[in-house]
Amino acid sequence: MTTPLRSTLDFLLHDWLQADALTPRERFADHSRETFDAVLDTCERIAREKYAPFNRLVDTEEPHTVTEPDGTLRVVLPQATYEARRAYAESGLLSAAQDYDVGGMQLPYTVEAAANSFFALASISIGSNLLTAGNANLLMAHGTAKQKEVFALNEFNGRWAGTMCLSEPQAGSSLSDVATRAVPDGADFEGDALGARYRLTGNKMWISSGDHELTENIVHLVLAKIPGPDGKLVPGVKGISLFIVPKRLVDEGGQLTGERNDVALAGLNHKLGWRGTTNTLLNFGEGRYPVRGGAGAIGYLVGRPGEGLRCMFHMMNEARIGIGMAATMLGLAGYYASLDYARERTQGRPIVSHAAGAAGKAAKDASAPPVRLIEHADIRRMLLAQKSYGEGALALNLYCARLVDEQHTGGAQAADEARLLLEVLTPIAKSWPSEWCLEANSLAIQIHGGYGYTRDFPVEQYWRDNRLNMIHEGTHGIQAMDLLGRKVVMEGGRGLQLLAGRVNATIQRAMEHPDLATHANELARALAEVGAATKAAWATGEPAEALANAVPYMQAAGHMVLAWIWLDLAVAVLARTPAGESPAQPADAGRLGAMRYFFRYELPKIGAWLNVVRTRDMTCAEMPEAGF
Repeated sequence: MTTPLRSTLDFLLHDWLQADALTPRERFADHSRETFDAVLDTCERIAREKYAPFNRLVDTEEPHTVTEPDGTLRVVLPQATYEARRAYAESGLLSAAQDYDVGGMQLPYTVEAAANSFFALASISIGSNLLTAGNANLLMAHGTAKQKEVFALNEFNGRWAGTMCLSEPQAGSSLSDVATRAVPDGADFEGDALGARYRLTGNKMWISSGDHELTENIVHLVLAKIPGPDGKLVPGVKGISLFIVPKRLVDEGGQLTGERNDVALAGLNHKLGWRGTTNTLLNFGEGRYPVRGGAGAIGYLVGRPGEGLRCMFHMMNEARIGIGMAATMLGLAGYYASLDYARERTQGRPIVSHAAGAAGKAAKDASAPPVRLIEHADIRRMLLAQKSYGEGALALNLYCARLVDEQHTGGAQAADEARLLLEVLTPIAKSWPSEWCLEANSLAIQIHGGYGYTRDFPVEQYWRDNRLNMIHEGTHGIQAMDLLGRKVVMEGGRGLQLLAGRVNATIQRAMEHPDLATHANELARALAEVGAATKAAWATGEPAEALANAVPYMQAAGHMVLAWIWLDLAVAVLARTPAGESPAQPADAGRLGAMRYFFRYELPKIGAWLNVVRTRDMTCAEMPEAGF
């Protein structure tokens, strides 16, 4: 399968996001276009050699367990997974954006995100290293100096892996119902160099990469509640704390002690997709691996008691953008596969007009040879839809990555604006690709026809893999309530105002190009509609009314944002095209075509979505249960 991903990334990074403009900043002073290209070259090669050839293998030979003589379970993975993981760790990408003094490259996060896209495209379930990097990044932000040294740095160097343990069998997404307990491990351990030491008991579920032998240790970040003086757990999320719970115990120098922590694999979840990644049920403190000195798994407090969710959001938000990128690359993988297929497969005959006197009628010329699929208008519609979803989502995710760099290295005002824009865009960056790149995968199957529904072609696997992304790291509904219930109204709505300012700036630049003026006006109307619907949703101040149609709101806001992204990309294309001329590069003509498709076929959809938001329609909320 041929892919234009590299040329797309080059356009987005350099012609659109101006990544080179970051290099004068002190943090990135050692970098240049040449170093950025070298990183992309390396990752593209590793993905091509170590990931892509084994994507089907890890789907058909999914993780399984064997029972050891002592009755414990051990996870078995294909050898290809070990080799791919080793190659990724040796590339340095796990710590690419970190400081030099901790072994990092001080690479802009924008470039790191672009480089990681190669692995997601090649095999999402082999390439899902985002939790290890996110785990370590959280510890760098909230851990003690010793926790950073022992846990985070050993994750960055690839020696250890990391997870996040939030959900529980009885709670799912409802973190306020977390029941895992953490009790202090006695006065003798209050001064432990690795942090305040606790004993944890409880059960966690849906833990990606929760157990394996890919690394010598796994660092679990676990949400648990510390009982109050009466021994009861504090209700709600305020009582949640965060703990480091390693699979194998370590000393303060980061060396394994040889003792297992009381973290036991209870079983694997067998999934529709992402089959190459283990997904586990873990039991903490059940006594399978008793740790001397007491009952329960050893855990080290991160941050302050009761602030676990605040700390964990650092990793959750990073993971949400990562899931948006995963969904995007799966959508693009299906697009590239169906594009190749449409160019090669012949099917049907060209449509020709009847003889004079039969105006308006058309027929197929049975005597003509078959034409390639791509010559049919409806196939082109499905290809354009996929292109507009996938490339638009990729641009959005890299724009968010650029905001991360601005937040960390920009001036005070720029950093604050980047922070707030990220707050507003994160639910969209996670959920919009999860929905619409899944639709792209469905269209890829459709283009393949019956073959697409078989395992002889890769598009059915891309759809299965992508179906998870509307669920994990915060379901679609949760992201929608976060967007409408919190993000667009926080700080007096300043985040939405900042976004509107960016959109209006693009509209003004687009108005300078006659070919874009109509689309600029359409985007201006869409922006106004989203703003009006936001106010109307909250007009009564009743959350139940405002949030009853949060998902349609998110769909409309997402489509408006993607229309803005596409118009901004079109401005970048025309900026390098002489006035009055057509783009010299076919890829640029393709970008303008995808932009036109999105404005003509997709953006008009927001009216129906926003109508139920604006009127606070309660059809769904008020449907009597018996009526179902």
